[in-house]
Amino acid sequence: MSKIGVIGAGPAGLTAAYLLCKANVSVTVWEADPHYVGGISRTEIYRGYRFDIGGHRFFSKSQEVEDLWTEILPYDMLTCERLSRIFYRGKFYSYPLDIMEIIDNIGRRQTLLTVASYLKAKLSRPKDINNLEAWITHKFGRRLYHMFFKSYTEKVWGKACTEISADWAAQRIRGFSLSKAARRALLPAQVAGTIRPGHRGKIIKTLITSFRYPRLGPGMLWEAAAAKVRAGGGTVQMGTRVVAIERRPSGRWRVELDQDGASSWEEVDQLISSAPLGWLVQTIQPALPAEAIEAASGLQYRDFLTVALIVKPTKHFPDNWLYIHDPSLRVGRIQNFANWSPEMVPSPSLVCYGMEYFCDRASSFWQQSEAELVQFATRELEELNLVAPGDVVDGTVVRQPKAYPVYDDLYSQRRDIIKNALGKHCPGLHVVGRNGMHQYNNQDHSMMTAILTVRNIVANQIIFDPWQVNQDAEYIEPSTLKSF
Repeated sequence: MSKIGVIGAGPAGLTAAYLLCKANVSVTVWEADPHYVGGISRTEIYRGYRFDIGGHRFFSKSQEVEDLWTEILPYDMLTCERLSRIFYRGKFYSYPLDIMEIIDNIGRRQTLLTVASYLKAKLSRPKDINNLEAWITHKFGRRLYHMFFKSYTEKVWGKACTEISADWAAQRIRGFSLSKAARRALLPAQVAGTIRPGHRGKIIKTLITSFRYPRLGPGMLWEAAAAKVRAGGGTVQMGTRVVAIERRPSGRWRVELDQDGASSWEEVDQLISSAPLGWLVQTIQPALPAEAIEAASGLQYRDFLTVALIVKPTKHFPDNWLYIHDPSLRVGRIQNFANWSPEMVPSPSLVCYGMEYFCDRASSFWQQSEAELVQFATRELEELNLVAPGDVVDGTVVRQPKAYPVYDDLYSQRRDIIKNALGKHCPGLHVVGRNGMHQYNNQDHSMMTAILTVRNIVANQIIFDPWQVNQDAEYIEPSTLKSF
C-alpha cells in the first residue's frame, strides 16, 4: 500500500489527508504548530475568547467544497448575515459599495466629479494595465481608486500599488463593477438573494450578503477534519517540523523531521506540500536547477499580526468586520468576533475585537512587545470612536509569518519557472494551497487544489492540473494532460 506524507495541517493539507483516508490510503500529516490545526484558518483561544487569524467566511462557488464543509462539520455551521464597512475620512461606507450611500456621504459635487472620473477611465484605452493601480483606475476611475482601494491595499502589501501585479486585483475583485453595485443598491434581492440551484457559480463573492461559519470559529472545522483523519487510520503529528526533503533513487521521498529538538526520518511514496513554495524549492535534495532556486529565493511574503482586544462594548459596533482606509491609522481591518458567532466570547458582557496589522518581521512594529502593541491598538480603536477610554480591559497578540504570498511584478514568471522544474524533476511531489502554490486565495481554492491532487494520487496518473484552479475554486480544463 502506498504511503503519502503531507506537510502542513491547514485547509489544503487536512482536506488531502481526509480524502486519502476515505480512499483507504495510508497518510501522515506533519504540522509544525504544537497546538493548532487549520494554518491561517485556525481559531486561537485566549482566556476563553476565540478569534480568527483574519476573518474566514465559509462561502464557495463550488458546491463540492460546500458539501465537504457540511460533511466534516454537519451540525455546527451557523448562517451569518454579513455587515462589513469601509472607514474613510471619518465616515463609514458599506462594503460592497452602496452607490446611494456614497452620494450621501461625499455630496453632490464630489459625486459628479467621481462619475466624471469613472467615465473618463472607461473611455480611455491605456496601453498597459500591468499593475494594480492601472487596473483599478481603468475599472473604477482615479477618484474611487484613491477613496476605496489605494490606502488599504498599500497597508496590506507594504508597497506602492504600481509595484503590485494586476493579477491580484483581477482575482480579488473579479466580476465586480459599478453597474452591479448600482443594481445591488436598487434591486438587492435580485442581485444577492437566495442562491438558486445551478446558479452558485454565477454568484459574485464580493456581493454575497450571508455566509456560513462554524459556531466556535473556523478552527472548529479543521479540528473536526483532523479528528476524522485519525479516526480513518491516518496520523496527524503536531509540533513536528519538516527540515529536509530528499528524493531517493527509488523515487520515494525521505523527510527529515524535528520534534522538540529530536530528529527523525520517514520515507513516503508521494509527498504533498502546503508549506511556502520558496522554502520547499530551496530545501529539496538533490538540488533543483539554479534557475528554479533563484526564482524561489525571489518569492516574497507579507507577515501579519492580530491584536485581540477584550472590550466592554459601550459603543455601537454592528459589523462583522471593518476595512480601515484612513492612511493616518496603521490598522488595516478590524474583526468583531461576537458578530460572527456569539459563542466566540465566554461572556455576553464583553466582546473581542481583532485589530489586524500587515507588516514585515524585520520591521520595528513587528518587534514591539505585546504590551506595546496592545496599547497601540487600543489608541487606534479609541481614535475610531469604537471604544471609550477604559473600555479595553485586556489583550493579546498573535504573529503570523508569511501570511500572504506577495503578487509583485515578477511573481508569475518565478512561479512558472518553479512549476516547470517541479514537473520535470520531482514526480510524486505535489504542491497545494495558498503558500504551497504561492497564490493568494481563500480556503475553498486551497481545498479544491487538494481535492484534485488526491484524485490524481488515487488514480495513479495526472488527470487534473491543480494549477488550473482559479480564484473561485473552479477548475479550468487544460489543453493537455500528463502522466506520472
